[in-house]
Amino acid sequence: MSRFLFVVPPLAGHVTPASAVAAELADRGHEVAWAGQPTALEGLVAADTPVFPCAGAPGIDDRPRDLRGTAALKFLWDDFFAPLAYAMAPGVTAAVMEFGPDLLVVDQQTVAGALVAERLGVPYVTSSTTSTELSGSPMDTPQFDQWITDLLDGLRLRLGDPSARYDPRFSPRLTLVFSTTELTGPQALDRGPVRFVGPALGQAPDSRIDATDFPWGWVDRDDGRALVLVSLDTADTTVGAHFLAQRVDGIRARSRELRAVVVDPDGVLGPPRDDDNLLICPAVPQLALLARTDAVVCHAGHSTVTEALWHGVPLVVAPVRDGQPVVAAQVTAVGAGVRVRFGRTDAKAVGSALDTVLGQPHFAAAARRVSHSFREAGGAPTAAAHLEELAIADQENPRQGLQI
Repeated sequence: MSRFLFVVPPLAGHVTPASAVAAELADRGHEVAWAGQPTALEGLVAADTPVFPCAGAPGIDDRPRDLRGTAALKFLWDDFFAPLAYAMAPGVTAAVMEFGPDLLVVDQQTVAGALVAERLGVPYVTSSTTSTELSGSPMDTPQFDQWITDLLDGLRLRLGDPSARYDPRFSPRLTLVFSTTELTGPQALDRGPVRFVGPALGQAPDSRIDATDFPWGWVDRDDGRALVLVSLDTADTTVGAHFLAQRVDGIRARSRELRAVVVDPDGVLGPPRDDDNLLICPAVPQLALLARTDAVVCHAGHSTVTEALWHGVPLVVAPVRDGQPVVAAQVTAVGAGVRVRFGRTDAKAVGSALDTVLGQPHFAAAARRVSHSFREAGGAPTAAAHLEELAIADQENPRQGLQI
């Protein structure tokens, strides 16, 4: 038996894959604990799992709505991830000292875990729940690369081992990537060992809605029309209100061919309702729904894209910022979807993109190829096996104890 401490940010898309791996480890008889914000973990991790509380940082919902490209990435790191590292470091340190983990599993963008681990002399593995950092953003420049390096060096000086020279976003032991090269394309980064394990979906709690409360009768009607899921990432609901309305109009114009489930958590379209063409809900049981869906329209958030492709469902993607342009580029590069421009796309363009994705079989065929690669990669069981192997190796060849 080994002890694993998971260090995660207060972001559901980062917690859910880690939760699936943690559940797999617990089923194999290991001890698992978490370091993070308890309110952000509630409902996403097993209720009987120890949670060591960490302080939070200002959220990302308050950032200027018009930030795009490099400016958005700088804001994300300078105003969210870096403050989060400083806030979480004391709680992560206390968790390591009290729980005594054999191995930390650290979210790639929660660098407090990596820096505390290197300072205390405890091995850690990186959990890369999105391939953004691995792939690099098409908006990056040498100046941005130097900027992020300087920021990470400043964090290390205060929280980690100043003598270390590797990128803390990539563990020198192992980086687990919850995708496959079938989607990301070949990777040539020299940042330590990397293992592509595919999405970890199987045992992760789906807290978005109780599936038994969902109107499956509306979804399962067999009227010959394609079923489309329209979903925004939760961080984009305010900036995407106009575009969401355009998507709805584009689908209504094709009521003979399409029906749609529209996820509207902030109620920008008015009260939840359903009619013959649209089912508008604040939340949906997404994994179960995707098994019945013919296409997905989204902003190219990593979680929604990988869940759709897991089910072999093609996409229409309209990226806004952060890692979405990277993921959208991956989707179009493998032929599993069509990209439309956020902010400059009207109802006609959305409808046309859906016509293309649903009318040309090669999009669904590409999505199925990615789905096959995901399932072959193994997901949570494969990730857990890699973690077990490292923990056992460390126990057989013990390193020096905690260094404070």
